Amino acid sequence: MTTTIAPARTSSVDAPPPPAPSAQHRRSPARIVSRVLVVLIAMVQVYPLLWLFVTSVRPERDFASGNPFGIPGSITWDNYARAFDQGHLGQNILNSLIVTAGAIALIVVLGMMGAYALQVLGFRGSRAVRALFLLGIVVPVQIALVPLFIDYSRVGLLDTYPSMIIPLAAFALPMSIYLFSSFFEYIPRETYEAASMDGAGPYRIFARITLPLSLNTVVTVVMVNAIFIWNDFIFANTFVLSEGRKTIPLGLQNYIGAMGKVDWTATFAAVCVTVTPLLLVFLVLNRAMIYGLESGANKG
Repeated sequence: MTTTIAPARTSSVDAPPPPAPSAQHRRSPARIVSRVLVVLIAMVQVYPLLWLFVTSVRPERDFASGNPFGIPGSITWDNYARAFDQGHLGQNILNSLIVTAGAIALIVVLGMMGAYALQVLGFRGSRAVRALFLLGIVVPVQIALVPLFIDYSRVGLLDTYPSMIIPLAAFALPMSIYLFSSFFEYIPRETYEAASMDGAGPYRIFARITLPLSLNTVVTVVMVNAIFIWNDFIFANTFVLSEGRKTIPLGLQNYIGAMGKVDWTATFAAVCVTVTPLLLVFLVLNRAMIYGLESGANKG
């Protein structure tokens, strides 16, 4: 008797997987369009900065007589020398640094401590106090210029650094309190309760728990407010009376000569010097800033 053995069937499980699609097939049209849009947006954002730098090293006669958007025929650094010598750019940068650092310090310290008292410690009427702070977001700064000018003239604060630092910090305080309060909601209450059971008081809890966890939010508050304070013109133009207290936006008026003539190349050189440090800091701290904004805006 002869036994015939049928060939074993290949199971579908043992079958080799189909070949993976190539990279070209994986790229969907939507992804390609999104990348093209990102490149176009980046070009739109980078082109003004590139044109600003190119114009800052362009000779004044070449800029006035030729195409202002064309390629310069030669390069010169006299515009930067003229900006520092004739425009007092160094003094303007120092004044802006003092005003920005002073206002940022007040915003961070008062905003964090105020949010800690409202959100973490809590007290009767804390919601009403928070609502009053949030109302300050919609108050325009223009309505405070005349009353502040009168009060400063009476107490002798005109043409001083505090005359600019105080209102800049005050009008930025509501937003900083909102950001810090929103982030403090993420910290579990059990963490504070455990620290209290171990004998830690509110100041120690703030220094050991709340402050270290809020570094990203601090970076966010610093960067958001530093951009506006560095570029502030309205308070400096109202309360500064002498040349020695002018900040950068106010000091750019020095490049306007007789009969409205503007030294454009020196102006672009001054703008390039003042924008570059802030831009570099923003690029370095960009990730921490975005994380802080997401933490303050979303509640998970």
